[in-house]
Amino acid sequence: MTDAEYVNIWMRPERPARGPKPAYSRAQITEAAVRIADAEGLEAVTMRRIAAEIGAGAMSLYRYVPSRDDLIELMADRLMGEIDVAGLPSGDWRADLTCYADGMRAMWLRHPWIITVHRSLPSFGPNQLLLIERVMGALDAHVSIDENLGLMAILNGYIEGAVREEISWAEEVRRSGLSESEWMVRSSPRVHQLVKSGEYPIFTKIVMQARQPHLSRDDQFRYGLERVLDCIAAALPPTVEPPVAAHREGQEDRDD
Repeated sequence: MTDAEYVNIWMRPERPARGPKPAYSRAQITEAAVRIADAEGLEAVTMRRIAAEIGAGAMSLYRYVPSRDDLIELMADRLMGEIDVAGLPSGDWRADLTCYADGMRAMWLRHPWIITVHRSLPSFGPNQLLLIERVMGALDAHVSIDENLGLMAILNGYIEGAVREEISWAEEVRRSGLSESEWMVRSSPRVHQLVKSGEYPIFTKIVMQARQPHLSRDDQFRYGLERVLDCIAAALPPTVEPPVAAHREGQEDRDD
């Protein structure tokens, strides 16, 4: 398909202006595709498989979704709609970005196949646009739009990197046939050998002193997220008072 022939899926009318009402909808097709991907992986999502799921003819579905790339766009935007951004921006930027980060992580963990989707270019679906407005709105009053884009890139980079590692680690453990604790026990002889050698002082510190590797996955994510939010706070103008500090000072005034 040439650039001249390409039409963004969100610009295509879902149904013709005239004629009978379509038997199916993009939403039905997208929901079926997500169910299949959740159960069997993204590679199992084909028009033939979706058609069997909803009781349609495979070729007929191309009238609703012209290509697999369009289908992936619909699926990805459908997942973005699971992230609850109601009430954002609230005026508390740190709480807003925490809410968004937790919601994004939870969505990825519910649909781990999303890590196999490579979407460098946005298609500007409705749920993605809602996230842009609500989440970037948390910082909009404090920084320029370019600074906002840069800070959001840092935040999204952390979320994606952390959750990809979490999903990949879970998959590695699953393939090993061991529980996470059993996998750690199996690795312990090599770890002890390295520590005893005295050749790797930083690695030894990690093994002997670090607390972070022993935190739960939730706490590990939150630990890293707080560091990222601290970096964002440092980039904001000094007149933007951290909500926690403001609350603390208000409490002290009432105590006095």
